[in-house]
Amino acid sequence: MATGSPIVLNVRNLTKTYRSAGEQIAVLRGVNLSVAAGERVALSGESGSGKSTLLHLIAGLDRADGGEIRLAEASIADLSDAGRAALRRDRLGLVFQQFNLIPSLNVEDNLAFQSRIAARHDPAWHGELVERLGLGGLLKRYPEQLSGGNLDEATADDVLALARDLVKRTGCGFLMVTHSARLAATLDRQVSLHAGLIA
Repeated sequence: MATGSPIVLNVRNLTKTYRSAGEQIAVLRGVNLSVAAGERVALSGESGSGKSTLLHLIAGLDRADGGEIRLAEASIADLSDAGRAALRRDRLGLVFQQFNLIPSLNVEDNLAFQSRIAARHDPAWHGELVERLGLGGLLKRYPEQLSGGNLDEATADDVLALARDLVKRTGCGFLMVTHSARLAATLDRQVSLHAGLIA
């Protein structure tokens, strides 16, 4: 990351509490985190530490109780539902641990879906994705016909190499939640979420 790179994600004093069985559970207790353009950050933490909650808040899929999230120069709290959806469509890429694929679309159409609704479909980039991820033989299959297993080490390395290339090409910021110390060590910076705070 070059010194002076603009901040593309800025999280300040973020708090989130859930009610469970009549009890208030503070998941995030004042999280501060920033990611600069061109920076690759690994976020780790024990199960239940709030990593998924933090990602959902950053993406505008849930609302924080307090604090501020600025993404691509927009304050998430100031956006309407439509505004948050437009931000996810145009400025934010999400890769979920679960499939989150559209069951009625085959692999090829699932790959192209987001870029088409954003009116940015690039057939050359689509072809490169297919080749680099080794999906050529799976394009006509539907999600129910795919394996639900975790990535093996070699495939995980290939996917991360692709993400690193994207950061280099586009100058975007990259935040990855991982339990793998090996993968985290390949990124620019590692942070940990513990007891509702970033360490």
